[in-house]
Order: sequence, then C-alpha cells, then structure tokens
Amino acid sequence: MSSTKYMNPYLAGILLGLVLVAAFYFTGRGLGASGAVKSVVVSVVDVVAPDHANNSGFYSKYIGDGKNPLKTWLVFEVLGVLVGGFLSGAFAGRLKLKVEHHPNITSKKRLILAGIGGVLFGYGSQLGRGCTSGSALTGMAVLSVAGFVSMMAIFGTAFAFAYFFRRNWI
Repeated sequence: MSSTKYMNPYLAGILLGLVLVAAFYFTGRGLGASGAVKSVVVSVVDVVAPDHANNSGFYSKYIGDGKNPLKTWLVFEVLGVLVGGFLSGAFAGRLKLKVEHHPNITSKKRLILAGIGGVLFGYGSQLGRGCTSGSALTGMAVLSVAGFVSMMAIFGTAFAFAYFFRRNWI
C-alpha cells in the first residue's frame, strides 16, 4: 500500500462543485476543456497554413477580424488546471515522472492505450459538443437533460468497455 495521501473523494467532489459555482458566478459559464484544445489547434493551423485556415469553413469562424482563439476563457481555465495540478503534486510530494501500469503490461502499451483513449474521447467530445466537464458536469449543474444523458453515456460506455480492457489494470 502506498503511503502517498490523496484527497478524500467526497471532499474533492464538493470542492469541484464549488469551483463550478464560482465559474458560473465569475464568468457566467460553466467548466469545459475541449474548447481549449480546439483553440490551440485552430491557432496552430492558422500559423502553419494560414490560407487553409482562412478558406476553411471550420477554422475561419475562429480567426480573422482581430480574433485570437488563444484569448478565450477556456484556454485560461485549462492553463489554470495545469498549473494547479502541478502545484498540487508538488505540495503533496507526488511530483515525479512515471507511468503507472499493471505489471502485466509495459509502459509503452499503457501509453499507447492512453493515447488511443484520449484521441477517441477528444473526437467524441467534438461530436457531442463538449467534454465530460462541459457537456456532462456543467450540463447536469444547470439541470439539462442532455447533461444527464451525456454523463450516463460516458459512464455506461466506460462500464461496457471496462470488461475488455480490465486485464491491463488488474
């Protein structure tokens, strides 16, 4: 058993709820992260292939006319999450580079599976018009039926696929 201390999950849930309330109070919006990734991708495409970005129906919505996709509240929110996570790890003594995995799989396989899962989740968040925090958590906070459906779909899919991938972690 590890001697590393983690926050009580019930306390963490309450604190997350308070962060969500604060986000609504200070910004008038809930939480989200996938929009920040989209802003970064749009900015990179605009730098690498500006003609394509300006002529694309998707990218052109976010650039031009003095618009800067990196100056959105979501980008600053995600930067705050990264800095906060770093500080939390530093203060708790858990700030070290490692790949956690079951002894039956390699670090490489764990990273590949995590990467595939991340890409699929990112793609799904664009299809669903939001990630877990934006679509499900914030949606449920405002009592949106779509928020509850999103959360059920996320956890239901995870539960259904867990059987096939559990040997990688247990």
